[in-house]
Amino acid sequence: MNSAVVLSVLGTLLRFQGAIMLIPLLVAVYYNESTMPFVFGIVLTEMCGMFIWLRYKSDDEWKHREAFATVAFGWLTVTVFGTIPFIISGISPINALFESMAGFTATGATILDDIGSHSKSILFWRSMIQWIGGMGIIVLFIAILPKLSIAGRQLFRAEVPGLKEEKIKPRIRETAKILWMVYLLISSLQTAMLYLAGMSIYDAIVHTFTTIGSAGFSPYGESIVAFNSPLIEAIITLFMFIAGVNFVLLYRTVYIDHTSIFRDEEFKFYTAIILTATAVLILTLRYGIAADPFTCLRYALFQVVSIITTTGFASVDFNLWPDSSRIVLVFMMFIGGCAGSTSGGPTVARVLLLLKYANSELFRFIHPRAVKPIKCNGKVVPKDLIHQVISFMVIYFLIFVTSTFLISLMNVDIITAFTASIATLGNVGPGLNLVGPMSSYNCMPPLAKLIMIANMWIGRLEVFTVMVLFTPEFWKK
Repeated sequence: MNSAVVLSVLGTLLRFQGAIMLIPLLVAVYYNESTMPFVFGIVLTEMCGMFIWLRYKSDDEWKHREAFATVAFGWLTVTVFGTIPFIISGISPINALFESMAGFTATGATILDDIGSHSKSILFWRSMIQWIGGMGIIVLFIAILPKLSIAGRQLFRAEVPGLKEEKIKPRIRETAKILWMVYLLISSLQTAMLYLAGMSIYDAIVHTFTTIGSAGFSPYGESIVAFNSPLIEAIITLFMFIAGVNFVLLYRTVYIDHTSIFRDEEFKFYTAIILTATAVLILTLRYGIAADPFTCLRYALFQVVSIITTTGFASVDFNLWPDSSRIVLVFMMFIGGCAGSTSGGPTVARVLLLLKYANSELFRFIHPRAVKPIKCNGKVVPKDLIHQVISFMVIYFLIFVTSTFLISLMNVDIITAFTASIATLGNVGPGLNLVGPMSSYNCMPPLAKLIMIANMWIGRLEVFTVMVLFTPEFWKK
């Protein structure tokens, strides 16, 4: 692997990150808050970025290995430097790393116990990095830097979640630009609607950041409960649902074929899961907490959409719900949103293909000589793609089981360990028991925090991009 190529891009990425910190710096100035966290962050990040870029500047040819290493280490690098404002504002290094990783990976698993005690600029920063991380740091990088036009395809494939590379335009850079334009358009629309619904402009922006990024950070410890507004919850539910849809499909539906979204099997399955889970949750809540039908619908729909899209907002403390209701939400954590969306988790597409594969095997068991190819959207799914999905799920569950076991060894109860593991690996955010929606992850042991930091990193890059770094073959010439 050509390390100079990787380091050259990482240097440029840091310079770009330093420039982004100017935005929360302006927020600090506006609210008359301390600017030191961001001044120090900008200076240190820019200096390191410039040094690395000048030292390892390279125009050598890109290959798949360099792309995987750049994406994996790129996310790790921006996360580490993203901790600077948190550390300067008084948060311990390990907690700052946890919060930064939860931000950039759009996980929303906060380490802050008293969120309201932190400055508006720091809370703005933690929300903004979720919005950037939701669509993808590297995708933004490709969209604005013409020098990456050659390497863009490899980087795009290594970062963007999904089963296969989906392009809107022949050039990857143009595709990245369009994805970010769609992202900005939807974000602007939600901000306007939240503002009109009664939020302040600050609250509307930061909640848009964490809704469209499928992230879940809120500047309030009570999350969306703080507003106690069915209208605000309805708006956020709508945009969480939209953020969980494939962005390429959204673009095609708006600009190319208005009916394409209704023919897409993944979207139909995604919608069916939400409606079914909501109906089941309404029944369990109706008899579990004896609430009226409207309240049950309000809570059930919001939480199902929030969890399946891995946003992690809470409109109620679902940690207090009956076990039957909580099981429905835990089940949603193992699905995730659509491929090519800002959501985390295994994705609806993989679940759908696994079900089709299982059905195909059952058919073959009854009819051994029959040939029944697996199809999706009318096209035959290649066998190597099926094998890739199975491999992904096997590795995903091995990581989940291993992290659950390791966390449980640290005197953490099994429900907390179980849900903390899947909530961080699936980039969901809140879990149950000690890490419920109204709690934080600060109660977890330091080693458990490091395990969950790794979970968030691996989960956001969909396992393979990170795990390939740990194979000896990757480093061989």
